[in-house]
Amino acid sequence: MSDARAIAAVTATMRHLLTKPVQDLLGNLSDLLVSSQPLDLARKGETRPAQINIFLYQHMVNAAWRNNDMPRQALPGETAFPPLALNLHYLVTAYGRGDNDNDDSAASQLLIGGAMSVLHDNPLLGRQDIRDALLDSDLADQFERIRITPLALTVEDLSKMWTAFQAPYRISAAYECAVVLIDSKRAGRAPLPVLRRGQQDQGVDAVTRGAPVLRAVRPPLRQGAARLGEAVFLDGDNLLGGDTFVRFSSLIPPLSNAVPMPKPPPLVELGPLQADADGAVTVVLPDLAQDPDAFEKWAPGSYAVSAIARPPDRPALQSQAAVAFALAPAITLTPNNTTAASVAAGDTLTVRCAPRLRANQDVRVLFGEREVRELAITQPDPASPAFKQSPTVITFAVPAVPKGVYLVRLRVDGIDSIPVITPGDPPLPGFDPEQQVTV
Repeated sequence: MSDARAIAAVTATMRHLLTKPVQDLLGNLSDLLVSSQPLDLARKGETRPAQINIFLYQHMVNAAWRNNDMPRQALPGETAFPPLALNLHYLVTAYGRGDNDNDDSAASQLLIGGAMSVLHDNPLLGRQDIRDALLDSDLADQFERIRITPLALTVEDLSKMWTAFQAPYRISAAYECAVVLIDSKRAGRAPLPVLRRGQQDQGVDAVTRGAPVLRAVRPPLRQGAARLGEAVFLDGDNLLGGDTFVRFSSLIPPLSNAVPMPKPPPLVELGPLQADADGAVTVVLPDLAQDPDAFEKWAPGSYAVSAIARPPDRPALQSQAAVAFALAPAITLTPNNTTAASVAAGDTLTVRCAPRLRANQDVRVLFGEREVRELAITQPDPASPAFKQSPTVITFAVPAVPKGVYLVRLRVDGIDSIPVITPGDPPLPGFDPEQQVTV
């Protein structure tokens, strides 16, 4: 994503890109001036050195991104305001040394050739170039890279542009920089999940069997994700035999400039795999009761899961492709409907997240259908004796909402905590009162 400084960041990066590389390419241009003035103001002033002017003459809405949500900010079925997606059109003009009426034409051609050569060799704006050009902009962190593409302007288009600015024509080349994504500041809405499908929540009956290459890792109770301490179901062939393991590899999200590189959790291998009483192949994700180092190995987020067979006296065999798996955060809300009759707007709520969060993860709290943006995230002290068992603590203030019962969910990298319990016989899903508050 990027903010409202994105347009200025693109212009500054274009200037940065054309200054030293053109000097190095052509030589003897220590006084080269790279400006971003309108056409009628580019050559104002007493001294007129060799100059390249970059003029933003048009911006257009990008049709492909116009109605798309920013990745990881809205899940299917939710509503969010799409980013402002823009294509920026620039006119690059070259001026030789001299005054407006006596520019060196050969020098102008030399300059425009150097500028076009540099832009041809750098079709994408580099992330480090953007950071060097404008430190305060986060344009370098947006998902889509910005591509520089030449534009073919007709003689009529050029004539109209220069005539409108009442400036004498100079040799020019047009370029498009796309796409610039300016993130919307309006919060989206996240409806509550569907709890039951069909009579008695029977859903759809399906029969599957596994394969040597994993086809799916299924959380329990048809949930979208699993938590530590729960058993997940594996679809695959040749998964049994006492020598097959599953490997969970964490997928680290994109980094921000302000956050140092996080140390990823180690690869986790579980097994050997066994079948349960019904013949299904399952594996339990160990929690603190089963593995005291669970918080060091796991973190909420997305994982790639693969199967590895280690037959005796033979090379290990790994599945051809990995399958996706989501580990949901397990949360403890304080206070909640089981500990307090009600809360008021402005009261502080505490969410404890297990396992602990990693650096640079996208963390959001959903209060009912409303997103809470003001969060305080506290990690436990590594020097504390209880560090291995300590969760991440998130605090926020109850927003100003109408009276009623509200469900609190924690979303980490697009994966929600599971607010559902299944009591009763037969078990039917319902919202967990320990994750609800009454305002």
